[in-house]
Amino acid sequence: MSQNLLHFHSFKSDISKVDRPKKFTFPFYYEPHNLARIATNELQEYLKLQTDFKHNFGLNSNEDGLPIGKMFGVLVVENGKQELGYLAAFSGKLSDESLPQKFVPPIFNILDKEGFYKKGEREQHQLSLKISEIENNIDYHNKYKLLNDKIAFVEKDLKSQRDKMKLAKKDRRSRKTNALKELNKEELELFNEKLKQESLNDQFLYRELVEYRNEELLKLKNDFNVYEDQLKELKSKRKNKSIKLQQKIFDQYQFLNQYKEKKDLHEIFHDQVIPGGAGECSAPKLLQYAFAHQLKPIAMAEFWWGKSPDSEIRKHKYFYPACRGRCKPILKHMLQDIEMDENPITQQLIQPEKIKIIYEDEAIFIINKPIELLSVPGKTISDSVQTRMGNLYPNLQGPLIIHRLDMSTSGIMILAKNKEVHKAIQSQFIKREVKKRYVALLDGIIEENEGEINLPLRVDLTDRPRQMVCNKFGKNALTKWKVINKINNKTRIHFFPKTGRTHQLRVHASHPLGLNTAIVGDDLYGKVENRLHLHAEYISFKHPLTKKEISFEVQADF
Repeated sequence: MSQNLLHFHSFKSDISKVDRPKKFTFPFYYEPHNLARIATNELQEYLKLQTDFKHNFGLNSNEDGLPIGKMFGVLVVENGKQELGYLAAFSGKLSDESLPQKFVPPIFNILDKEGFYKKGEREQHQLSLKISEIENNIDYHNKYKLLNDKIAFVEKDLKSQRDKMKLAKKDRRSRKTNALKELNKEELELFNEKLKQESLNDQFLYRELVEYRNEELLKLKNDFNVYEDQLKELKSKRKNKSIKLQQKIFDQYQFLNQYKEKKDLHEIFHDQVIPGGAGECSAPKLLQYAFAHQLKPIAMAEFWWGKSPDSEIRKHKYFYPACRGRCKPILKHMLQDIEMDENPITQQLIQPEKIKIIYEDEAIFIINKPIELLSVPGKTISDSVQTRMGNLYPNLQGPLIIHRLDMSTSGIMILAKNKEVHKAIQSQFIKREVKKRYVALLDGIIEENEGEINLPLRVDLTDRPRQMVCNKFGKNALTKWKVINKINNKTRIHFFPKTGRTHQLRVHASHPLGLNTAIVGDDLYGKVENRLHLHAEYISFKHPLTKKEISFEVQADF
């Protein structure tokens, strides 16, 4: 094997009877091809036994360091002799900052000790040390305290003087009132002049005091600003160096496609903000190496190895699609004109099921939404409950959709026939007066029989529409649950959501701090199957016209 194909790995397994895929993997929604699965198995066997690098994946309690799982990827490729092999990559960096021979190199190696990044990093570190030296200087802290104590004293002193002036003014008014009763006209004029002079004297003394105190403060401020100006200059210099360094890094990420055309991150993201870590995922690394070494991409897969992060949901050994925020713009360039599998979601929408109306009166529709149908139109998909029902009933006025179900979730939805009905029922949802029950099949056994999950959620900005647990910025999300039965290593369960966050039940089921067991068929937080086994089977609310409570139930087809 030539030196430049050091990272091309021949299959250890017999693949002679495995058919090649006709098209390359669609990276954002896929079931791994058998060749990619075989390559994955071989890479995972390597990860179990390797001694090439040190990284605590959280799989062994005896390992040192912070446990951090990591995404790995394999790319099945064909060389010039039409032989199949595979490339391997990991996202980001390993804890020991090594670049093991097993994996393709990064597109730009920021870990190169002699490179500009490490040099810039060292310069920034020196600036940080100088900043820290000033911030920890005892004289700096003493001057800071002296200045702030003086500011507090001056504020208190001036307020005290103003209070005295207010009392003096009140006293003058009282004396003037008495003088009006006791003095003649000439005496009163002289008395008023006296009061006016007292007022002017008070004002003059106050201005003199303000001027004196400001001079005291100015001296202390000047002493303190000797340090503060140094800090501002150093911090400004560090910030500017950081910006220039980041821009220079972006310039180094030159992504290839099959025509050897290069685009850097600025060209790829145009006027958009470039996400942190762009170009460091395994998919761009794999394709970059393949195109640079005349290797034809055949199939690809990415999987998680190790402990799940606290915020995201990642299961050990599960396959995951490429992230959309960082990778989609990059892969659009890198995979230009490469024939890929159709997006399975698009294929599912070619022949969608019809909407079943299970109840209708002059105010509402109750429907059973089929799977893989949006509640309202999306950015690229117009087909939805709203558009279909709008086409069927074009004379209806006002918003139809009162609440939503996820695209992959089937079940009961309430639709309004006019604005008044919409407002009345929506108010019940806002006040949490509507009772809802979902049924789901979980991909594992839940030991407890019932409970409650309270994990705040927000969207993953780099990988929409995935949601993540976030205690700082997440919205409150509360779910109660109760097990129905357990069979064939699966758990059938009822969910009672008390809030209505996007993907709430899916995340609460999958997350390690929730039930830690994904819903069967959850293509975002679990494993792909024929469908997401989640169904809104029961709803109860007050009819907007009769004011009587009504309920509806539709059994799931799984």
